[in-house]
Amino acid sequence: MTEKNTFDKPFTRQEPIPESGIAEAVKLMRTGKLHRYNTDAGETSEAAALEREFADYLGVPYCLACASGGYALHVALKAAGLRPGDKVLTNAFTLAPVPGAINNAGGVPVLVEIDSDYCADLNHLEQLMQENEDCRFFMISHMRGHLADMHRVVELCNQYNVTLIEDCAHTMGAYWDGKASGTFGTVACFSTQTYKHMNSGEGGFLTTEDPQIMARAIMHSGSYMLFERHGAAPSTEVFDDIRLDTPNYSGRMDNLRAVLLRAQLPLLSDNCKRWNELYQLAEAQLRQIDGLEVPLRAEAETYVGSSIQFRATGLSASGIEQLLAACAARGVELKWFGNLDPQGFTSRYDSWRYLGEAPHLPATLNILATTLDMRIPLTFDAADMHTITSIIGDEYSALVRAPQRASG
Repeated sequence: MTEKNTFDKPFTRQEPIPESGIAEAVKLMRTGKLHRYNTDAGETSEAAALEREFADYLGVPYCLACASGGYALHVALKAAGLRPGDKVLTNAFTLAPVPGAINNAGGVPVLVEIDSDYCADLNHLEQLMQENEDCRFFMISHMRGHLADMHRVVELCNQYNVTLIEDCAHTMGAYWDGKASGTFGTVACFSTQTYKHMNSGEGGFLTTEDPQIMARAIMHSGSYMLFERHGAAPSTEVFDDIRLDTPNYSGRMDNLRAVLLRAQLPLLSDNCKRWNELYQLAEAQLRQIDGLEVPLRAEAETYVGSSIQFRATGLSASGIEQLLAACAARGVELKWFGNLDPQGFTSRYDSWRYLGEAPHLPATLNILATTLDMRIPLTFDAADMHTITSIIGDEYSALVRAPQRASG
């Protein structure tokens, strides 16, 4: 019997922080000035410098560095005017911090079906907009880096007077029809949690072109009366009343995380290209496995392939569980979005019981039932992609053939 090959690299291993960032972090720690407002006269903090640099990268005037991407989502809703009990449209296929942020802001999630490409179903979105005239917000989650037709999304939001907030946790560096993800909505939020496209452990950004929203977001973040020390903020007169009317939710980014991110930002565009090279290798090889479906990417979409999703349509739920176990035994870590029981970072919308009774969304449930998900860290290379996909193909094919052998 031929011994099966295995894969021995961890799927959670990230590239090291650039040496320049490590050196600057050590230098900063020797000063003890980790808090973003602990500056000398005329000094710009690391957090303020990062805000200006990320705003320039994205091509927007305003940016707020936050303690996490989930915090940015929460503050985005509050700064955009959400009131307790307001409805917020969002994809049914997303990760738990998105409905959590809506709940934290006092909103009520209204879940939108997804299509076979893992994007919000825009026909269902329009139906919900028509049925919920009091729904004033759509928090679109570009889940796992899949972008919907953003021109149509904007048209629908304008037509039904809905404020668009983009969750760009998985699309930092992506574009739709040449326009950067995060520049379509009134507000956009990004994550710099480990496993995202820049790594500060936890962290995130809130960006907007609206000076009133940014002023409220800065006050919410915990600026006290130090809002003039932000690197990409509106003019001080915008804060005249906002500074007194806006509660402090204390979600600032500190200088230590900021200095790590400043070293990574110049590498972001090249890293996005590297992710896509690995993604496209995995995509091509998975497509050769009979019975696995990998969604096609739209021509207008410039994605960042830091993970890949595919459907094992030839397997039952128990078969998928066997596939996960068999691949794991050979070192390949897959996640399953159809699992009734939440595992790790992965959960299905009907497991968020704090939201109340879950709607029945048949298309979403059908798509997630066979959806598998795999991280693609930049610590992998082309040979790794071949090894990984060959293991997936071996184990999938064996499970599909097994009933035929048993009935022999």
